[in-house]
Amino acid sequence: MKATPVKRAFKYRFSPTDAQAAELLRTFGCVRKVYNMALAARTEAWTRQQRVNYNATSAMLTAWKKTEDLAYLNHVSSVPLQQCLRHLQAAFSNFFAKRARYPRFKSRRKSRASAEYTSSAFRFRDGRLYLAKMAEPLDILWSRPLPQGARPSTVTVSRDSAGRWFVSMLCEDASVKPLPPADAAVGIDAGLHQLVTLSTGEKISNPRHERRDRSRLAKAQRALSRRSRGNGTNRAKARRKVARIHAQIADRRRDALHKLTTRLVRENQTLVIEDLTVRNMVKNSSLARAISDAAWSELRTMLEYKCAWYGRNLVAVDRWFPSSRLCSDCGALQGRMPLSVRTWTCACGTTHDRDVNAAKNLLAAGLAVSVCGAGVRPQRETSRTGQSATKQKPSQREP
Repeated sequence: MKATPVKRAFKYRFSPTDAQAAELLRTFGCVRKVYNMALAARTEAWTRQQRVNYNATSAMLTAWKKTEDLAYLNHVSSVPLQQCLRHLQAAFSNFFAKRARYPRFKSRRKSRASAEYTSSAFRFRDGRLYLAKMAEPLDILWSRPLPQGARPSTVTVSRDSAGRWFVSMLCEDASVKPLPPADAAVGIDAGLHQLVTLSTGEKISNPRHERRDRSRLAKAQRALSRRSRGNGTNRAKARRKVARIHAQIADRRRDALHKLTTRLVRENQTLVIEDLTVRNMVKNSSLARAISDAAWSELRTMLEYKCAWYGRNLVAVDRWFPSSRLCSDCGALQGRMPLSVRTWTCACGTTHDRDVNAAKNLLAAGLAVSVCGAGVRPQRETSRTGQSATKQKPSQREP
């Protein structure tokens, strides 16, 4: 069976010239303006129970460019403006499908400054990238090469709050292919003291990236709070210093998660995780900061797309499955167990490490699902056979 080509985004930093920076900043502002105007028009039409789609907003954009107040929209490339209307259409599609909230307006200070160019608005030749309305190529720091023979289909230019410029190129990567089948399977229990605990008994400590820089971040935030609000240069410098610290923390966290998830996917054929609702868990004010620093959602996202790339199986067990309170040896269900209890002894005489036991139960539950299709639900009482579906052993698979 022929593998489907995988599209990957390759992100690089670059240093624009003064003219390129001015052009890109104008483009970012025009993209934000068009997006907000189109969202306002669609919201107003929504209140009148009228339907406005991408074609209607595209016609609005043509009319806006002809007005005197919005004539400056003609001074930037039209492709990013059309692309932002397509993004708005995708946001409404996700909203109507109940996959996302109602689209929100873009803020000049808080929203991500970016512009997307399709193939008609850029030229990539001999390792040089030329964008529309620019005479010189971007000075890109090639931290890694593009796949051999790859041609970008879209290019996204962005600037983060720390003042760093990035260009992301979407290409087909023929080097991403399913890995050879592996016999190993692993259960993964996410935690705070240990970032993940594996069913093999291995524990991977939580680097706590935010805690390492907490004092430095607090000092920078105090300096920012002392600056008077407005458009002052000193306040902008203090704000960028805070943003740089946040960016360094996020970069270290992302790098560690990439290394961990790549290793797990390469070594195991089946990976079993718990279907955690992180959005609700961060509402706990005592644990919100630690949970956010652990980045469980980003960990799951990486596992999902890497398993899809490399032909691995990812199983998510129901969040109500009592993995910590279920004895992995006899299947007995224990009573209420607060987070402070890290080890416990079952009536059968087995002493369990809470996290290792949870990882073993997750693995058994995931194998039960993948092998026999059994549902993974909380064990309320002993079944007629004396065993829950989570205790079933996987059948021998054919090679």
